[in-house]
Amino acid sequence: MSMGAYDEDEHERREQQASRVDADFDDERTVYHGKIEYDSGESAEALLNKFEEMKSN
Repeated sequence: MSMGAYDEDEHERREQQASRVDADFDDERTVYHGKIEYDSGESAEALLNKFEEMKSN
């Protein structure tokens, strides 16, 4: 068989392999720990000041 050429059996094997669904994986959800803070709508100036403060740390 030359490179890149395959017969009908090989075609069927590849079709069967491509049509299988691999459902054998860990389906547990990841649990994240930490905290989240929401912006309460401060002014643009206050937000820029906060950004500069965070950048300098």
